[in-house]
Amino acid sequence: MKDYQSVADAVAGEIRSGVLRPGDRLPPQREFARRHGIANSTATRVYQELARRGLTVGEVGRGTFVRAQSVWSGTTGPALTEPAVGRVDLELNYPAVPEQSALLAEGLGALLRPDALRYALQPAGTAGLPAVQESAAGILARGGWRPDPARILFAGNGRQAIAAVVAALVPPGGRLGVEELTYPVIKAVAARLGITLVPLAMDGAGLVPEAVEEAHATAPLHAVYVQPRLHNPLTLTMPEQRVEHLAEVLARLGLVAVEDAIWAFLRDELPPLAAHLPERTVLIDSLSKRIAPGLTLGFAVAPHTLSGEIAASLRSGGWAPMRFALEAAHRWQQDGTVQKLVDAKHRDAAVRQELAARHLAGFAVQSHPRSYHCWWQLPRPWRADTFVAAAARHGIGVVPAAAFTVGGGHAPNAVRLGLASPPDVLSQALGVLVELARSAPDDLVSD
Repeated sequence: MKDYQSVADAVAGEIRSGVLRPGDRLPPQREFARRHGIANSTATRVYQELARRGLTVGEVGRGTFVRAQSVWSGTTGPALTEPAVGRVDLELNYPAVPEQSALLAEGLGALLRPDALRYALQPAGTAGLPAVQESAAGILARGGWRPDPARILFAGNGRQAIAAVVAALVPPGGRLGVEELTYPVIKAVAARLGITLVPLAMDGAGLVPEAVEEAHATAPLHAVYVQPRLHNPLTLTMPEQRVEHLAEVLARLGLVAVEDAIWAFLRDELPPLAAHLPERTVLIDSLSKRIAPGLTLGFAVAPHTLSGEIAASLRSGGWAPMRFALEAAHRWQQDGTVQKLVDAKHRDAAVRQELAARHLAGFAVQSHPRSYHCWWQLPRPWRADTFVAAAARHGIGVVPAAAFTVGGGHAPNAVRLGLASPPDVLSQALGVLVELARSAPDDLVSD
């Protein structure tokens, strides 16, 4: 006679293999018992066991459904590319909080009515609609600054917004100034567009404005890409005096800033560079970190003098937004969901930073209490590439400094750790990395 554990194992295998998909409904327990030749009481225990394993969820009055893979599962993929299964991910960094799915689902209810859904599935333009632009202005507002809704353009996601803006501002063969350690996607965008990235010096306060002047004097820059708040990977936030100084230099040189504000929602008490230099700054933001990576929307807040070129770039690149994402963002902003998630992620980031600080105490770590990543200067004799390889052998993905380094400059002996994995998984992974760091690389050769 079949026991409930073996039957549960068989169903779990069907879920893992994809025979049963997320959202599929399991048959009523009596029917399930007949199909499998087991008692009704055994079927009840099978369903309880599947729920205990987190594979199914019961809904009163509706039945039992295969649960979508949890955002707390700790799956991962290659550094800065696409998610894959099999490793602990300290590379890709998409923060999620436990209440996230319930909040988002509640806001989507009205949008799933047939008439509303029919409208939401129609094509959308890069400017969206005035009501959506108004909601977007509320999403992006921070530190006493609120963008003019009419200046907001939309893209499918933040990366597309970056690519479109850079393509509009910098011609092939042109020069784009960037911080000497920068977001790796800008490197890929520049390579594809035939643009030269010019590394600009940084110090403990972020980008050095004089470095912009020096680079522009050597050969004219077409624009400067900068992350003033919670820099990726260094977690630096520019002091207000530095932001004002940078704005003054850019204005004097007649340069446009591309301000990457993707992580700035975690420092929403601070205004952006765009508040100091509104006519010469294009601010880029997205929903992927604030809300969720699976339903994305990119924003480009552009001066009126540049909006036409940027809109044309968005259209020509095929980077216009989905109307469904526009409508969802509008509703989430109107019902307060966006702010609830931002507040929750402020708290969640602080918890993760405390966890990282406990594990990495005594090491040279650069971070901020509201950041979802940290920058770890590795102890001697470790090199970043060797450490990354050793971590991978233990099933943990981390990003080496070389991924962020521009040009032929020497990459620091450091790694970036993303902290968005489930807390228990993150704690275990950090423990393994600390043990690695305290060992010698040669200790691993004979493993």
